[in-house]
Amino acid sequence: MIVTPLAYVTRSGFVEGVHHGSAVTVDAEGRILLAHGDPAAVMLPRSALKPFQLLAMLRAGLPLDGELLSLATASHSGEPFHLAGVDRILASGGLTEDALQNVADLPLGEHERLRWQRESRLPTRRAHNCSGKHSAMLVTCRLNGWSEKSYLDPGHPLQLLVAETVADLEPSTATAVDGCGAPALAISLTGLARAFGRLATAAPDTLEGRIATAVREFPQWLGGTGREVTELIRGVPGLIAKDGAEAVYAAALPDGRAVALKIADGSDRARQVVMVALLRRLGVQELGVPEATLVALAERPVLGHGQSVGSVLPADL
Repeated sequence: MIVTPLAYVTRSGFVEGVHHGSAVTVDAEGRILLAHGDPAAVMLPRSALKPFQLLAMLRAGLPLDGELLSLATASHSGEPFHLAGVDRILASGGLTEDALQNVADLPLGEHERLRWQRESRLPTRRAHNCSGKHSAMLVTCRLNGWSEKSYLDPGHPLQLLVAETVADLEPSTATAVDGCGAPALAISLTGLARAFGRLATAAPDTLEGRIATAVREFPQWLGGTGREVTELIRGVPGLIAKDGAEAVYAAALPDGRAVALKIADGSDRARQVVMVALLRRLGVQELGVPEATLVALAERPVLGHGQSVGSVLPADL
């Protein structure tokens, strides 16, 4: 993969580090506006693909709505309301946590994880950030009479439907195993950006539109308290966005202009900085977002002796 500098880390006037990667912006018709690195290269969107995994489940009859629909596409922080929501999804299909086959983990959210560690709590499947998706997968299987034991197998009817749904956006050329155990489909950053643009402009009464509405109305269920993706959605009217492991990020404005990026070293610290810079290039200010909001969303101080002595800054994008 060809990569290019996307962000710089400065400390006391020195450039201390560089984050390379690839990024792309597209217009409402999916035409490339800006390209950095190699956005046509096949990559793993990881959790940034969850809205389209959920779309497959809705096509198969999954009856969720509102905050639970947002939770089903989440990489949640594992806060109490997230875990209660997972229980609600499971209960809607007559299921319990025992049915989940994602790996056990501590909560993803920093504060919640520390609380669990202080309380000597063990990892659970409910606490894993993908448990909303897995719960929705299980309910989808039960509704359709599909095997609940093998729902993570790439050849399972549910996963075949996911692959078919993603192929409507861009054919996947490879399948890996995601951190949670589910199949991870590979597409390009350009395909991911176009997919988000289509999702953002979908009519509210369509399946795609229901997902976009849930993400916009319940961003805390998509991420969690203080999470970058939650604050970005809250800060930009009509925006939809989803983060993914290894520093993948995708977002779309309500008119369908969209961004997808990946930091090559997998570090998350530059991800929001680059995303805000690219949204600026798309003209996000036209939506009436205050300059102070954009500055706050992109602020990533570098500390020295507990004080800000530098920052993570976007390259000339």
